Amino acid sequence: MSALYDTIGINYVELRKPDPRIAKTIEQALGAAKVVLNVGAGTGSYEPADRQLIAVEPSPEMIRKRSPSAARAIRASADELPFEDGSFEASMAILTVHHWPDKEAGLREMRRVTRGPIVLLTFDPSHRPWLTDYLPQLATLDEAQMPQMSDYERWLGNVRISPMLVPHDCTDGFLYAYWRRPSAYLDARIRSGSSSFWAIRDAEAGLSKLARDLETGEWQRRYSELLALEEYDAGYRLVISP
Repeated sequence: MSALYDTIGINYVELRKPDPRIAKTIEQALGAAKVVLNVGAGTGSYEPADRQLIAVEPSPEMIRKRSPSAARAIRASADELPFEDGSFEASMAILTVHHWPDKEAGLREMRRVTRGPIVLLTFDPSHRPWLTDYLPQLATLDEAQMPQMSDYERWLGNVRISPMLVPHDCTDGFLYAYWRRPSAYLDARIRSGSSSFWAIRDAEAGLSKLARDLETGEWQRRYSELLALEEYDAGYRLVISP
């Protein structure tokens, strides 16, 4: 994972700006906790500034890109957290679990070191956003790397799972964030902010079809109902283990 993000983190800071609406939901889920752990922290997206926070991140490149004002980051892996049992009042992991080499071990480690809520933002691999109509290999990738929703209860115990709706003007350029801005997917720089586009092959044919459909108006006809939405269920899920 370290090597992966040392490579794909090129434009991460510019393209993956935390969306304030998503940030508010995450902060509310953390409750009153004042001592928080962020696992797979990357450049520090969605880290609350008003709490004592320690970040864990395996990639030196991502740690290097963290703001000087960001919380202290420790280079470590989720499946071997260097902390005593119950060290944190809450912990969080935002769009990262699917990259962990041992997802079960990482989540059990989070439960071990956390005496309060665990807050995860993840993706339901059974969901099919419209982009997968053009790039079905994204759905294949999601199925291969994303835990099933039932896995979280097996690994963490009781959990609450709810949709994290994506605003149409989301500032965080994760994979399905541009659901109402389809032309964004034709921009190679924007695609570079998503690990999935680094992982799939032969995207050119699907992207060419998307470009044609946008030019002819077929995309607009096919997905006309999306154009009236302010937010969209793209398959992202907030998982909370109390």
